[in-house]
Amino acid sequence: MKIKTFKSPLPVFFVLLLLTGRCAFAQEELEKELAVPAAGREKVSATFKSTKLINGHTNETLYKNELDFKVDHRFGDIAGSNGGIRKFFGLDNSTDVRIGFEYGITDNLTIGLARAKGATAVQQLYEGSLKYRLLQQTTDDHIPVAVTLFGSNTIAAVSSNKDDPASPIAYDGFKDRQNWVAQIIMARKFNANLSFTLTPSYVHRNFTAFRDQNDMFAIGVGGRFKFTRRMALVVDYFLPFRNKSDKAYLEQVTANKFYNPLGVGLEMETGGHVFHLNFTNATAIQEMQYIPQTTSSWLKGQYRWGFSISRRFSFAH
Repeated sequence: MKIKTFKSPLPVFFVLLLLTGRCAFAQEELEKELAVPAAGREKVSATFKSTKLINGHTNETLYKNELDFKVDHRFGDIAGSNGGIRKFFGLDNSTDVRIGFEYGITDNLTIGLARAKGATAVQQLYEGSLKYRLLQQTTDDHIPVAVTLFGSNTIAAVSSNKDDPASPIAYDGFKDRQNWVAQIIMARKFNANLSFTLTPSYVHRNFTAFRDQNDMFAIGVGGRFKFTRRMALVVDYFLPFRNKSDKAYLEQVTANKFYNPLGVGLEMETGGHVFHLNFTNATAIQEMQYIPQTTSSWLKGQYRWGFSISRRFSFAH
């Protein structure tokens, strides 16, 4: 019996890098075709206040020569069998931590580097990412939605467990450790208080446990509702498209069911900082983990506190 599954990696990260120049040229041509007097067509800005909502990315990129430093943290279950007062409602545990830097190469192109703990057996995660703003919404709705492309490559540095061929970390080589994510982030700002995003997503993991999916598509949705000058409600949800027979097999073997990640949070602007206090059933922070491997349920009390704090610096002369 074949214990592990392996497919050749899809180099989404590098494909997006190669396409960036072409996208920039195409965008310039499109803007020329759509050009009208400035008074009649303005670009919509600040659809969201951060480059991420809770779990998912927004359409926002950094301005040229801006640096964004972000810390994300997930605690343990608030309720359920692993929560409650015994575990101080999850604060005694940490399921995942991520520290990341993003930098604006241009106003439309952002690069990122991050290190995350990882919430499954696949841990010690190093991520490189590209984010390119392809289209920006206009105030007259000639361009009704903003479109941003996102691609990442995450490498797991955890020690290989070759003693257990069924393990998801029974790596043979470096290529087994690589994981790829590609997303098309479509967003619309309806008014000063309400924004919405739709994110078709693709996850490719070079190495998985037996009968776990190497390739998975998902659709994400999210929104932001601003109810005071500096506070907003944020929410996002991802629906993975799983192979039913493989899902049933894995749930039987591991005694864990798969759930769709849902996050709800409070966003606070504090002058130079954007702070998120959130609740989610996703234990992981990286897309390559929370999209295919969320095994916690809101209905069982398996949701957790989390926070994200972002500080932005400008190096423009």
